[in-house]
Amino acid sequence: MNIEIETNAARIQQLPPYLFARIDEIKQRAIASGVDIIDLGVGDPDLSPPRSVIDSLMHAAEDKGAHHYSSYVGIPELRDAFAKWFEKRFGVAVDPECEVLPLLGSKEGIGHIFLSHVDPGDEVLIPDPGYPVYTAGTILAGALPRYFRLRHESDYLPDIDELEDLVSYNTRMLWLNYPSNPTTAMADMETFQKIVKFAKEHGILVCHDMAYSEITYDGKAAISFLQTAGGKEVGVEFHSLSKTFCMPGWRVGFAVGNAEVIKALAKVKTNLDSGIFIPVQKAAITALLECEEDAKKLCDVFKTRRNRFVEGLRDIGWNVPLPSSTFYIWAKIPSDYDSMEFCTLLLEKAGIVCTPGVGFGNFGEGFVRMSLTVSDERLDLALNRLKNMNITWS
Repeated sequence: MNIEIETNAARIQQLPPYLFARIDEIKQRAIASGVDIIDLGVGDPDLSPPRSVIDSLMHAAEDKGAHHYSSYVGIPELRDAFAKWFEKRFGVAVDPECEVLPLLGSKEGIGHIFLSHVDPGDEVLIPDPGYPVYTAGTILAGALPRYFRLRHESDYLPDIDELEDLVSYNTRMLWLNYPSNPTTAMADMETFQKIVKFAKEHGILVCHDMAYSEITYDGKAAISFLQTAGGKEVGVEFHSLSKTFCMPGWRVGFAVGNAEVIKALAKVKTNLDSGIFIPVQKAAITALLECEEDAKKLCDVFKTRRNRFVEGLRDIGWNVPLPSSTFYIWAKIPSDYDSMEFCTLLLEKAGIVCTPGVGFGNFGEGFVRMSLTVSDERLDLALNRLKNMNITWS
């Protein structure tokens, strides 16, 4: 007797295809057909971490006991190192015992916090355009996404009046992301102050994704949500070593902020995952405490690429803005195409992989995101291919 097994839970059927996995699938098909692909799609830094970080990992891997399970909440030295880095960088003291939680990359913490703070039927306020995991985490927890629009004319900052229209008795969480992926926008203190007031009035947890905190240019510095008066009362913030120190595959990040929220997130983690590999934790300590100058040099590489690529795009007639943060270009596409059509055209005619704006939400339509995580030579080649496409850019 054959028994049919239902292969997908209802929540899985509600999930849109994960954007970057879909792009990778298309890219791999093109590579298999012999196309020389220039990948400007996924934000995966091509630069190496600081040498001292790699040396720390190798040395720690020789230690006795290094390969056993590690604590779910990280070794004390790592929490202390992050607390010191955070206070030095943002001027905010945090308790490493109860306000700091190491993560297997910030994405892991972003996904898990929905399980600790929302129930089925609850609502979550999500920026559009925004990082797709905010929507995925909401759906997997059985909650309902409610989108607020980020507009170019408002510097991609949230409109409090719109949030007031969207909020309900069931709203439990609000997501922010500055410096922003994909828009490259940066937030100001006035915006954060308004968000704190809004969150207090409605009893909402604010989650601020700050993975790109150290990738900023032209003398600008990103501010932490926890620098805002009352920020720690209503919020938590997610940080990552992936971008700052070019360590995406190492999977190490942090949640920091409200102690009760951190405690609940840690409870979820103890039931669903394991601690970070101890040598990676020790290497992360080295990065946080000893590699400030290395991080600046890595950022300078992205700044040089930004200047070079934006100038080249403008030379061929594509008037793209100069981003003040992240290693992305967020550009309006020619009006003859939607974003998926345009990215497909670039792939088929120029062998260039980009990310369609619609993948970040309905209001990302009409835009494309390009990543500066390839060499200068490959960026120059991409410019030449784009120039030869004879597109009317404006």
